[in-house]
Amino acid sequence: MLCVLAPASDVAGQEQPGTRLVASSELVQPLSPSALANAGGTLLLAATDRRIGYELWKFDRARNATVLIKDIRPGIPGSYPSSMHAIGGTLFFSADDGTAGSELWRSDGTAAGTYLVKDINPGPASSTPSFLADVNGVLFFAADDGKHGFELWRSQGSAESTALVADINVGPAGSAPRFLTRVGRNLFFAATDQAGGTELWVSDGTAKGTRRVKDIRLGPEDSSPESLIDVNGTLFFVANDGRHGFELWKSDGTESGTVMVKDINSGTPSARPRHLANIGGTLFFAAADDERGVELWKSDGTDRGTVLVKDINPGRGNSLPNSLANMNGTVYFAATDGVHGAELWKSDGTESGTVLVKDIYPGAGSSSPGHLTKVGDRILFSAGDGEHGWELWQSDGSPAGTVLLKDLRPGKASSYPNRFTQVNDALFFTADDNTGIERLWSIDAAGAVSTVSALRPEPQ
Repeated sequence: MLCVLAPASDVAGQEQPGTRLVASSELVQPLSPSALANAGGTLLLAATDRRIGYELWKFDRARNATVLIKDIRPGIPGSYPSSMHAIGGTLFFSADDGTAGSELWRSDGTAAGTYLVKDINPGPASSTPSFLADVNGVLFFAADDGKHGFELWRSQGSAESTALVADINVGPAGSAPRFLTRVGRNLFFAATDQAGGTELWVSDGTAKGTRRVKDIRLGPEDSSPESLIDVNGTLFFVANDGRHGFELWKSDGTESGTVMVKDINSGTPSARPRHLANIGGTLFFAAADDERGVELWKSDGTDRGTVLVKDINPGRGNSLPNSLANMNGTVYFAATDGVHGAELWKSDGTESGTVLVKDIYPGAGSSSPGHLTKVGDRILFSAGDGEHGWELWQSDGSPAGTVLLKDLRPGKASSYPNRFTQVNDALFFTADDNTGIERLWSIDAAGAVSTVSALRPEPQ
């Protein structure tokens, strides 16, 4: 388990207890990492090197540095790996080798094991795989083969197994599948066809088993399902049936079992639930009703069990809960009570148990906690206290235990830590260095914070 230690106050230019900064003349740092993924216990990332452009790298634990996996598109600007999604030890992603366009690739972290799965849209045109999702070891995604428009595809990692699942919106327009979400053995997603508009769909991976779940907003108008999430085998999502605005819905995959959970903001105005999160088997989210602004709610999937947790910013003011994270069944989030600005809060689901953890930026100023991530028995996040800029913080849920972990960019300038990704006993993230350039960083099992250097690839 990763152990995060509370550091002493930073002093510019000095190494502090519990932290270390790696520097070595024979190593360089990859610039602007855009995506991080844990592929079977190995960190894979997309990042830029000034000589080879944007390519796929991995963290080599033995050398304590990142190494280039493969120069997929030699020269600048690179292959631009994106839409990264790991299934076990295999990373699937979209990349452009300069010949086949942006297509589906896979990598096991070796050069030989990094290759094009299939040129779905033959030639230099791109199929642009996106919304990658795993259902029982099978990859599902949206792609455009140049004939059917963006439709639902599946793959088991070979060209032969990579195929169109269903032509939902027949013809070249495509159904644009999005928000692909696994629930049990099924894949739920939003898609558009001419008859029903943009509605909720489900697939078992076959053409016959790919169907619209329900025409929530009757006719060609869109219910526009969004924010799909699995909570204990039930799909929750947000949709607009044309009568109640955007409200909370749930589905078991059947038409009769797809229902509005509650009309939170009665009538046609929308509650617009957002930031949906599974916290210990309970759905927490932010929503607005006609008496209060945007506040913290929870739901057990029933009308009666969908309730306001607390009116944090009393009256019609918005507390705007966001960045919800689960630590041992307690939800941590950022919100404002109208007095302290946007700060770190926690809740056990009761009104009395919903409290401000700490006023990090004292007074009306906002520390704006973001990217909340559970690591062991701590929440790591980004925040600004008015003295150090937006930097790396940690909290154990107590005021005393909510502290600046490391001022990565000393002074009032911000390092903007984000993309927290845990791999084995280390946590990786991206943040600016003291020159304002985004780098890859790590926190090891002992709590040491350091930049992750990269072995410079040899010219090709």
